[in-house]
Amino acid sequence: MNRISIIIPVLNEAEGLRQLLPYLREQAQTGALCEIVVVDGGSRDGSAEIAASLGARVIASPPGRAVQLNAGARSARGDLLYFLHADTYPPPGYDAMITTAQAQGPAAGCFRLRFDQPGGVLQFFAWFTRLNWPICRGGDQSLFLPAQWFGELGGYNEGYRIYEDNELTNRIYRRYGFVVLPEAVTTSARRHRQVGALRLQYHFAVIHLKKWLGSCPESLYRYYLKNISLK
Repeated sequence: MNRISIIIPVLNEAEGLRQLLPYLREQAQTGALCEIVVVDGGSRDGSAEIAASLGARVIASPPGRAVQLNAGARSARGDLLYFLHADTYPPPGYDAMITTAQAQGPAAGCFRLRFDQPGGVLQFFAWFTRLNWPICRGGDQSLFLPAQWFGELGGYNEGYRIYEDNELTNRIYRRYGFVVLPEAVTTSARRHRQVGALRLQYHFAVIHLKKWLGSCPESLYRYYLKNISLK
């Protein structure tokens, strides 16, 4: 059986970790989950201590999602890497679904997306995550792939302070292909509530367009800070 290492980058996510870490163990249905690696980017709210007390393996890293994810991957012991945001909950039996996806050979993929807040606008945007197109991918959907593939791809591009998930996923599509599992993760709509769902999706679309037109990682990050970043 493939062994799964869950890798969660955090920065001041203490409250979320108190709920997420027990959930991940309770909802695992096979013996595939071998570890949960929490990569702390310098939290000041006790995230690292809480994660350790709940049985996660905690490693310290400079802040930055791509940097933290790469640090977690380097330390991971599993054959499969499963990258997960601290405010995202995979479906019950997620481990069985991921290992089943490997049954016909190695696979990289994600789940569909559901928000924790009902609403027509959010439901509308979440519907598109069932489509197996690179433009419909995002880090909130989580990501699994063989550790060997991650190494062959060179991991996350640390030049990207945002868009790192999409940049890696695009390379996976081009080199190996991708699967979208039929169940959904449930993720927080906090940013949509603060920024506004339509406004946020508009700015995400602009970032995709800017990247397609050749904008550099720093240009994307400046746009994000101006229009999306939660203060």
